[in-house]
Amino acid sequence: MECRNRTSVTEFILLGLTRDPKLQIPLFVLFLLVYVITLLANMGIILVTRLDVRLQTPMYFFLFHLSIVDICYSSVTTPKTLQTLLTEQKTISFLGCAVQMYFYVGYALTECYLLAVMAYDRYVAICNPLLYSVMMSKRLCIQMLTAAYMAGFCNALMETVFTFHLSYCGSNVIDHFFCDLPPLLVLTYSDTSVNELVIFIFTVFNCSSTFLTILISYTYILSNILKIRSTEGRRKAFNTCASHFTAVLIFYGTIFFMYLRPASSFSMEHDRIVSVFYAVLIPMLNPLIYSLRNKEVKSALMKVWKQFFTTFRNFIR
Repeated sequence: MECRNRTSVTEFILLGLTRDPKLQIPLFVLFLLVYVITLLANMGIILVTRLDVRLQTPMYFFLFHLSIVDICYSSVTTPKTLQTLLTEQKTISFLGCAVQMYFYVGYALTECYLLAVMAYDRYVAICNPLLYSVMMSKRLCIQMLTAAYMAGFCNALMETVFTFHLSYCGSNVIDHFFCDLPPLLVLTYSDTSVNELVIFIFTVFNCSSTFLTILISYTYILSNILKIRSTEGRRKAFNTCASHFTAVLIFYGTIFFMYLRPASSFSMEHDRIVSVFYAVLIPMLNPLIYSLRNKEVKSALMKVWKQFFTTFRNFIR
């Protein structure tokens, strides 16, 4: 159904996570705490991977950029969510909504490709350790990183154009805490069958191809781990792989759940909870799972902290 004799929507109203006033302050405090931890944890990874010479390897090069993506990814949605929880200002302009969705989808897809690149990096390090420095050259790392950003934001541009090219002239109330694809498609008066097909194809291509890359990489990694004679060595390697793969499953599982299903099965109450996982919690968990359990990163963090403490103590004297 196309818009006729109706005013086109110029702004949207974000209902947020809850309409219960009693829950808004506790949720604000919780989300603010998560956001602060996200910023501090990821900035800590960025700092140590730049300052410690021992961390100047491809693995930490990609972790550095994963932290940047996680900060940006979280910052696209969380500040606006905090605003809607604390104030009565729950509106977002039509352009602002499009920009938010573009960067949100762009950083989410970039993270998909970065996770695949990181899995490939671990595959080379474990399965071809003697050729690691040759296969994972600085030039190749930069090329793979550039390809991840380009793939993420080019796909995001197409999805955003397809979504905001639709007619929005009825309700402008988004029953969500940010501008996401499913709740926007519910509001349009246009036929969304083509958009649903495009979203399905894009999600299948991007997420399935990257997830398959991760799955194949970890299959080879586990195969090599099983050849390790030391029980302690196998246990440590399995623990590392399990942590990484758990984060991957959470990230991809929520994305597949949100976007690989018809709009008729869309349930906003359940989907808001799922969205919190991949839009708010995962950017906080990534530095903990991928980096802070790493002894080299822990050692580098302690070294940076001691240097900071010593400098601060000398300064106040």
